[in-house]
Order: sequence, then structure tokens, then C-alpha cells
Amino acid sequence: MPDEVLDKSLPEIDPTEVEDSRAVIPEEHHGFLDKVMRQGGFADPYDARDISELVFRIMRDVMTTEAADRVEGELHEEAFETDEKALQMEVADLWKDSNPLVRFLSRIRPPLRQGPGHWKINSDNFLFRVANEGGLSPSQNREQVVKAVFSATKDELSEERIQEIAGWLPEGAVRELWEQA
Repeated sequence: MPDEVLDKSLPEIDPTEVEDSRAVIPEEHHGFLDKVMRQGGFADPYDARDISELVFRIMRDVMTTEAADRVEGELHEEAFETDEKALQMEVADLWKDSNPLVRFLSRIRPPLRQGPGHWKINSDNFLFRVANEGGLSPSQNREQVVKAVFSATKDELSEERIQEIAGWLPEGAVRELWEQA
């Protein structure tokens, strides 16, 4: 009988609390937006998509068009495995930006930095833009969100591209988040 206790000296185990290792998908097999959702604390892939696009936009703002093109060239993995057309895209599509005007302007404007160590977008500006333009809830940590996008992005890039991006990011908290991701 299944409900019969055979050995009363063993502690009772709730089967709903036992993790089946066969059901756990290894980190390297999660898609880009899955990683951003889990690490950034988002409830759905649409929020992860929107915040990823925003972080990418700010990253492109501090880079030259040529550097941004090199990054885009490496981001051709599927962003999210789904049948929903709104989420069928490559990570490169997020990098380019879905807004045609923003996409155009990011290609023609110079990087928003004045030279080594002189930033028009410093770490505080970067994080402020993520929190405000991203519409983060007060319970969401902007550093955690940025780090989630950075981590998922670094999983898609070569070491050469990772180092190149580090050189473009503003010094301070944002560069540290990139290094930690």
C-alpha cells in the first residue's frame, strides 16, 4: 500500500519539497531573456526584453558605431524559445533597438563621452536612466537588473568583445557590475 509507512524511524518527507535534478535545466541552456528574468527579478519575458533593450541602448550611447557593430555581430543567438511572435528574435535584435528613430540616431551620433575618464554618461547617469526609463518598481534593484543584462550578454560574447565593452563603459559602479557579471 503506497500510504503505508514502512520504517517509522525515518523522517517524513514532503514530496513537493524534493527537487528533481532531472527537471533543473543547466544555466548554459537557458536563453538570454530567461537569464535576465531570473537574475533581474522579472515576472515575464516582455519586461526582460524591454529592460535589455534599454540597457543596450545606454551601452551603445557610450560606444562608437563601429564598436557597437562588432558587438552586434556576435549576438546572433535566439533570445527566447517561444511560439509568441513578439518574442521571436535574436539577441542582436535587442541590441539594434526596436525603435527605428533611436536605431538611426545611435548610428549617426558620436559616443557620449568626451575622452578617457571624462564621461557625459557616468555610472550614476547610467543607473539613473535604467531605473527611470525602465520603469523599475521600487522593490527592484537597478544594479541587480543591470548586472543580469550584463551577465546574459557576456555569455553571448567572445573574450575580446567583453574586454572592448569594458573599455567603453563608464568608470565606477557600472564598470564594476560588468566585471562582476
